[in-house]
Amino acid sequence: MDNFTLEIKLKQRLNKLASNDYDNIEKWQVVEAFNKAQVEWSRRQLHGGNQYKEGDEFSKRRIDDLQVLLQELPLTGTQTDTYFETDNFPIDDYMEYKKVSAEAKDECCPDNRPMQIYLAEEANVNLILRDTLKRPDFEWAETFCTLIGNRIRIYRRDFDIINPVFTYYRRPIYIEFAGYLNPYTGLTAVADVECEFKDDIVELILDEAAAIIAGDIDNYVQMQSGQQSAERNN
Repeated sequence: MDNFTLEIKLKQRLNKLASNDYDNIEKWQVVEAFNKAQVEWSRRQLHGGNQYKEGDEFSKRRIDDLQVLLQELPLTGTQTDTYFETDNFPIDDYMEYKKVSAEAKDECCPDNRPMQIYLAEEANVNLILRDTLKRPDFEWAETFCTLIGNRIRIYRRDFDIINPVFTYYRRPIYIEFAGYLNPYTGLTAVADVECEFKDDIVELILDEAAAIIAGDIDNYVQMQSGQQSAERNN
């Protein structure tokens, strides 16, 4: 959906709120509200906070709606005696963990072995390392990882971690209108940046954006209408 259509649809949702009878809605307000609505909608679908309680990849619809946000990042880092620690992380656009995949090798096996890696709590690291059924094991091709300080630690034991890849959900790309002052950077946008979601999802996000703006100017009836419409059609 192009930005002109997006703006028209949002102002239509707000009815007279964008006319001279009420407050004029500036382009930067449209951008800020829509970008906020994108993030809120995405987080709710990932967490399963929607009316159907469907989280990340819980149904075909969630897989289809959210696949555009999935990213892969090859990881680099250093090996220690107990874990491989990364030195790169997608700080700028990171939103939610999906998985870590990697291979392993040891002195006895010349070929790399794909490892099953599960995410564990940092508080339970010592307990897992002591547990013979849960600790890293090359024979069973299983290990675990943790997140700490925007770094990933993949634990190892008598084997080396090879070719680690981080799969994660990134933040949606923020829309921009050419020629408007970007409220995030303080710079004037030189070109349009359109929403990357499908048009049917954009319609839902528009309802949420209208609810955000309506709440900002104390129109609670319109705010509730937008919120209910966004969830009812989700």
